[in-house]
Amino acid sequence: MDEFFSEIFADRIGGRMFGKDTAIYKFEKIKRAKRAAMAAHPEIPLIDMGVGEPDEMAFPMVVDALHREASKKENRFYADNGCAEFKQAVADYMQELYGVTLDPATEINHSMGSKAALALLPTCFINPGDVALMTTPGYGVMGTWTSYFGGRVVKMPLTRENGFFPDFSKVSEEDRQAAKLIYLNYPNNPTGAVATPELYDEAIAFAKEIHALLVIDAAYAPLNYRGKPLSIFSRPGGKDVAVELHSMSKGFNMTGWRLGWVCGNASAVKAFATVKDNADSGQFLAIQKAASEALKAQASITPKINEKYLRRLTALTETLKELGFQAQVPGGSFYLYVGIPKGTTDGKTFANAEEFSQWLIADKLISTVPWDDVGAFVRFSATFEAKDLEDEARVLNEVKARLATSKFIF
Repeated sequence: MDEFFSEIFADRIGGRMFGKDTAIYKFEKIKRAKRAAMAAHPEIPLIDMGVGEPDEMAFPMVVDALHREASKKENRFYADNGCAEFKQAVADYMQELYGVTLDPATEINHSMGSKAALALLPTCFINPGDVALMTTPGYGVMGTWTSYFGGRVVKMPLTRENGFFPDFSKVSEEDRQAAKLIYLNYPNNPTGAVATPELYDEAIAFAKEIHALLVIDAAYAPLNYRGKPLSIFSRPGGKDVAVELHSMSKGFNMTGWRLGWVCGNASAVKAFATVKDNADSGQFLAIQKAASEALKAQASITPKINEKYLRRLTALTETLKELGFQAQVPGGSFYLYVGIPKGTTDGKTFANAEEFSQWLIADKLISTVPWDDVGAFVRFSATFEAKDLEDEARVLNEVKARLATSKFIF
């Protein structure tokens, strides 16, 4: 690393040690293991069940709308904090799917994906010494940016015994006093748990008690297999203390389009819009307008996506249960989160989920994502590549056949 720059890197990214850390990020280890497995066994196709994005592209009518809108001269301008058409489409969508009423002018603002929104929200609320309460395991972006601003991240464990819900009563008085943000993600990545009205009522009461903003990461909200999707704004007082982050990625197959929205409490949305206005110039207007068409057609798009993932998750659950895993179909998302075995009858042992995941790649050429944050679990994703129903069945049968060559000890 160039010594000139080592003197000026910010402490938040490592200062003089930036680029010299020898620790390998979990997902980089997975990539390396996949490359090694494919090189060692080029005759066996690797089955990637670790991918956290849809395996299909956006629906044809949405792609057609993008082409049409991209051809219009008036859509070439900066979008800044979004166009009225997209905000109104979001408001209509939230009313149709979640039964909640939002003012498109003051309670909705687009984001360039929910990841970007999670990164910007700490800018609005975190001062040095402030706390963000975050569920774990989970998606850590908001926590990273909280740390960048001198804040502290306090983890709320998600245990199987508690239904993969946080236990707010275990947050210390010191952390309650310092908390500014409370992060919840349902349907949850990686556990697949879905929120209940009771959980959201408890979270609202807790946020009011400690005077903190609830940040509901609802990127997977449309992928719900247990009744109608739930918004915190359908619960009394939700809009007083919360914002929800929604995404076009998971429920509309629009991952690479980078479009989502922040909605809810008008003051919090305004703070987000103010910071965002100094961070980007908005997503391409043609993308926003094509997404508006997708939102209007959600009743003919998202149910088809749900049907596919539920079918795959159900088949995978049955396979894992037959092999001894404690698996059950998740309430939402496209993930199946299962505890790992202790080992195999031929003498292989697994000290943690990372070891098991690496073994699956090397020995079975099946890629998953390990989570050792709260117990040892691996996450299977239903977003594996398959051309059609016949190919999907082939992949699932191949997974079953490969795993069945080992007998697991639990």
